[in-house]
Amino acid sequence: MSKPQILRVTEIFHSLQGEAKTAGIPTVFVRLTGCPLRCQYCDTAYAFEGGVLREVDDIIKEVEAYNCEYVTVTGGEPLAQPLTLELLSRLCSSGYVVSLETGGAISIANIDERVSIVLDLKTPGSMECDRNCYENVGLLKATDQVKFVICSREDYEWSKAKIAQLDLHSKVDEILFSPSHDQQSSQQLAEWILDDGLKVRLQLQLHKQIWNAEPGR
Repeated sequence: MSKPQILRVTEIFHSLQGEAKTAGIPTVFVRLTGCPLRCQYCDTAYAFEGGVLREVDDIIKEVEAYNCEYVTVTGGEPLAQPLTLELLSRLCSSGYVVSLETGGAISIANIDERVSIVLDLKTPGSMECDRNCYENVGLLKATDQVKFVICSREDYEWSKAKIAQLDLHSKVDEILFSPSHDQQSSQQLAEWILDDGLKVRLQLQLHKQIWNAEPGR
C-alpha cells in the first residue's frame, strides 16, 4: 500500500481572486501552513503554524465541491511543503486553471509547467530582501508573473532597478506593483508609475476593498 500524501492546510475557501491577472474571478484558495519568511507587512501570519493534516485526495475532493474553474495554492509559503508539487500537478490534471503564490525564497524548479506562478520578489521594506532566490528568475515562463510589494519610494526605486537588472520584461508578460496596505499610498504609487512610464500593472488588493481583509475571504 502506498504512503498517504499529506499536507498541512490552514484553510480552503471560495472567494474572488484579489490579486494578479485573474483579479475579480471566482477562485478556490488552498492556503497551506508554514512559512520561512517573516515579512513585516504579512497579513497571513495566522498561517505560520497550526493547520490540519490532510491527504491530497481529500483536498482535491473539497476543491471539487465548489464547482469552480480557478484554483490558487497559497500560504504561508506553499513550497515549504515538498508535496505541494504533487498537489499542483493533480489539480492541473483535474482540469483546473491553477496558480501558485510564492514568496520567492524557495526554488520553483520542478513545478508543473501548467501552473501559473506569481513570484513575489521581496523589496527592502519587507525586511526579507536578502532571502530572494534569484535563480528562480531564470525558471520563469512568459505566463508567470512577478510581484513587488512597495512600502516606500526606496522600494519603488529598488524595484525599477531590479526590473532592468533582471531583464524581467523579456521573461514574463506581467509585472505587478502592489502598495503595502497602510504603508504606501496607492495614488502616489500610481503617479510614480505614470511619471516614469513603467510597463507594470498597479495591483490593489480587491479582497481588502470588499471584505476589509477578513481571513478566509
